[in-house]
Formats: sequence, C-alpha cells, structure tokens
Amino acid sequence: MRKFDVASIRADFPILERQVRGKPLIYLDNGASTLKPLVVIDRISKYYREESSNVHRGAHFLAEQGTVFFEQARESVRRFLNAAQHEEIIFTRGTTESVNLVAQAWGEVALQPGDEIILSELEHHSNIVPWQIIAARKKAIIRVIPIDANGDLDFEAFTKLLSPRTKMMSITATSNVLGSIVDVKKFIAAAHAVGALAFIDAAQAVSNQPIDVKAWDADFLAFSGHKLFAPYGIGALYGKMALLEKMDPYQGGGSMISEVTWEKTTWAAVPHKFEAGTPSIADAVGLDMAIRYVEDLGFEQIQAHKHSLLEHALKVLPEVPGLKILGSPKKQTSIVSFTMAGAHPSDVGALIDQQGVAIRAGHHCCQPLMRALGVPATARASFSIYNTMAEIDVLKTSLIKAAEFF
Repeated sequence: MRKFDVASIRADFPILERQVRGKPLIYLDNGASTLKPLVVIDRISKYYREESSNVHRGAHFLAEQGTVFFEQARESVRRFLNAAQHEEIIFTRGTTESVNLVAQAWGEVALQPGDEIILSELEHHSNIVPWQIIAARKKAIIRVIPIDANGDLDFEAFTKLLSPRTKMMSITATSNVLGSIVDVKKFIAAAHAVGALAFIDAAQAVSNQPIDVKAWDADFLAFSGHKLFAPYGIGALYGKMALLEKMDPYQGGGSMISEVTWEKTTWAAVPHKFEAGTPSIADAVGLDMAIRYVEDLGFEQIQAHKHSLLEHALKVLPEVPGLKILGSPKKQTSIVSFTMAGAHPSDVGALIDQQGVAIRAGHHCCQPLMRALGVPATARASFSIYNTMAEIDVLKTSLIKAAEFF
C-alpha cells in the first residue's frame, strides 16, 4: 500500500498545476466530480493509441485484447464492491442510468397498484424521478423517510413506513448535500424483514468508504465513475443474480441478444442482457485504473485524511460572519453545505471563484431536501484526497471577503 502523502498525491493530478483567474486552482467541488489522476488519463489514452477495438465478437487480436481489458474492469468492480460474481456487475453510464434501469426493468414486472416504494429526504433527483415515473405508470405509492434535526435519516420513522405493501426501498448511502453517512445495513435489514428489496445509491459513498454489498445484503447498488477519479460516462450497477435473471432488458439492440428472428428474440445471459450496443470500453478501462489507484491508497488512509479536512472546515468556517453550516450528522463525510446571510449561494460561489476557489452552489439536484431544510439553495464545499488544510484556510479568507462585500 502506498504511503499517504498529500504532496505526492497532488502531483498525480495535473489539473492542479493550472491557475484560474490568475490564482492557483483550489478545487472543492468533489461532491460533483473528482479530478482525474495521470494514471487514469494515460490508461485511457493508451487504449485509444494502441489497443482501440470493439469487444466481444471480433476475430482478431485487438478485439480479443480489448475484451480481456473490458472484462478485467468488470472484475475490478466486482472486487471493489465485494460482489459474489462478476456477472452481477452491469456497466452503465452512471448512477442515474442504473436507477432508471432497475426502476423500469424490475418495476414494470414487480409493481402492482397500491404497492409502495420508500425513498428519503436525502435523495438526489436521480434516485427520485425514475421511481416517480414507474410509480405513476404502475399506480404505486411513494413514501418518504424524513430527516431529523441533525440531517440524519430518522430510522424510527422509517420503520413506521414499512408494511407488507413495501416492495422497494431506495436510499443513498451518503448525502451529497449534508454529508450524512447512512447506516444502510440497518435500513436494508429492516426492509428485508417485510419482504422488500433494497437499492443503494452509492454515488457519494464510493470514494469515501469501503463498500461491501454482501455484508450489507444490498439487492441493488449503483455508483458513477466520475466521482471515483474515473472518466465521465461510465458507472456500474450491482444486482443479485437471482433478481437480474428475472428482469427483462432495459434496452434492446446489439450485444444483448442470444438469437433474433422475425418471430421472437431471446436474450443473452446476465450481465450482457442489460448492456445493449457498443459499451464505453476505454472509460471502463479507465475505471479499472481508478479503482486500482484508490485501492493502492486504501480507505483507512483516505478516510483519515478526509476526516481531518472536515474537522478543520467545521472549526474555521463558522468564523466567517453570517455563515451558517447546515446539518450536523452523527457520521459525516467530507462535505459541508452552508448559507451566508444576505447573499444567494450562487453569488457567493461566483465571488470566491475570483480567488480561484471552486465550490458548488444551488439545490444540488436535491430540491425536496432544500425544502426540508427551509432554504432555496446552499453553497457546498466538498474535499478529497488532494485537498489541504491550507486550501480550506483560503476558502475561509475568500468567504470573509465575500461576507464583507455583501
């Protein structure tokens, strides 16, 4: 395992060498997307320079080689999530497509009028809207787990929502707004106790904590590569094999068939049944490299560094006049959302951008959560492996200047 040294890690990310508006780039928007290390960039480039080919059916060297690399990436995801077998890993464009896939492919068959789907107030729109679409079509009902005063999911309230009508619980493992870390294993067990399935949105969790789908007993889990130092447009869906085998394809086309006739088409085996068309091969190879990069650092070291950054931010940011931090979860990842008196979060973000500080501002695709918090939007700083306490100090100084301006 590599020794965790921030200076060495920063050298892995070439974009950190650039300046923004005449200032050194301070990238604190990791909740939206993480930056890409050179090893990932080089691996993708090598694929296109030396190995480019479509996969699975070619009768030549490059096709065979590309198929090996693509399936190695699937095995890396399996290992990373601790799935039982690599066939349980489906490549998608990311978490959003994965949720849509399950909502449609599972929900179309499994849901009946009056059945219930449980979501939570912490959810990103990508884990709300697909369920609303299928619920409307199947006349199912959506129930919502509230948050408590700290910004944690209210487990007791959740248990009161459960009933024999509950067919699916779909919740995030980590809030992209408050940083709340959910004890998903406990929620999954409660859902299973009434016969419901459990889908876990691990988009924010994937770069912050080890994920074990077997230990959690998750039925489905999804993440996006771009939040794990990997390329955009690639992600993965995990599903228990018994469930995936019962589901019909989400899309039709090449690669997902066994035999096509004018009378009937039969499907390929899982996972290929759900991977219609040419896959994003180079991005899958890049995801493989990103996973290896994270594994080399180790989550124990990653979590320790991020926790130190979070503690420092929670200590110094309240010193900014008029700044209010939202939420105080019992367990929190390195995300801090805040408001500033007399200023819209977007204006705050635009002003500190003049100092080279990149944060996110808006509703973060969590409008129901914003309503629960009683705000239209927040500013959000999110920290990763290459961030430093000195950068957080610059964030504080920039916010003080913004407060004085407003």
